[in-house]
Amino acid sequence: MPKNLRKSPAGKGPRTPAKKPVQVAANRPKATQKATQKAAGKVTSKASPDQTQERIVRALETIAAHLAAQGKPAVERDSFDRADAYVWHPDGRLAAVPRVSRVELFLLKGVDRMRDILMENTERFANGLPANNALLWGARGMGKSSLVKAAHASINADRKPADKLKLIEIHREDIETLPMLMEKLRDADFHFIVFIDDLSFDGNDASYKSLKAVLEGGIEGRPENVILYATSNRRHLLARDMIENERSTAINPGEAVEEKVSLSDRFGLWLGFHRCSQDEYLAMVRGYCSHFGIKVDDEALEREALEWSTTRGSRSGRVAWQFVQELAGRLGVKLTAN
Repeated sequence: MPKNLRKSPAGKGPRTPAKKPVQVAANRPKATQKATQKAAGKVTSKASPDQTQERIVRALETIAAHLAAQGKPAVERDSFDRADAYVWHPDGRLAAVPRVSRVELFLLKGVDRMRDILMENTERFANGLPANNALLWGARGMGKSSLVKAAHASINADRKPADKLKLIEIHREDIETLPMLMEKLRDADFHFIVFIDDLSFDGNDASYKSLKAVLEGGIEGRPENVILYATSNRRHLLARDMIENERSTAINPGEAVEEKVSLSDRFGLWLGFHRCSQDEYLAMVRGYCSHFGIKVDDEALEREALEWSTTRGSRSGRVAWQFVQELAGRLGVKLTAN
């Protein structure tokens, strides 16, 4: 019997010589060994599903942080020297307005009391004294937004460039970005009037909560160098049917309406604008004609102005201005101040 053959167990034939594993591995080609080791390394280093998901979440958070840092507007302390008025855009831009569309303060007729109150409040604010946010509400076309712009221009008329008020208009649909605007203005060197024209809320619109937080809520509060002026046709900024619907469908009707109605309460100054009388309407027309040099017989002017208001179904400053535009165009007079 050969020496290299072992004796097999009973009932079985002789076994073949046993080869050592080391010898088998040694006889493999080197390329095969490397491929085997690489595959084994992949199997052992394969992460669990939980670990993979965690890595994906971390990567997404990193990307989001970079995008937020790129999109966040930087506070430009010296950029407000460009103009006295700006329009806020939700992407963080403040577009300068070189020439504001406005009328002179003395041309606003029938709003003497509201004019004096708003001017006094604005002047105190411009001088660094306490002042209230203002809500100008009431009949349409009675000069609410015109009064805000005219008051701003009148306050700035005799001020040095470093002491001038800045007027920033934010559109109704961009109110949710109001906290971002407050952050931009908080450390600036100027005082700002943030102006919201035709403010109102309908349906399930919840953007009013951003405005409430800026007016008085939040731990930061409204910056001391910012005041808010808003105009609206509604005293409580909500339609009557919304308030009645909230009251009729809620378990506690008072609490259901309280949250939305309380928004107007956060304006410390309420200025109501009501429909003007016939005499006030005619005074507006005569004031515009005198200012722009439109020479018409007074009797004919009164007759045509009243006919114009009758066809429009209302008397207001806006209707008076529209009539003057029609009259000036018909007579070939350009609307430039004398």
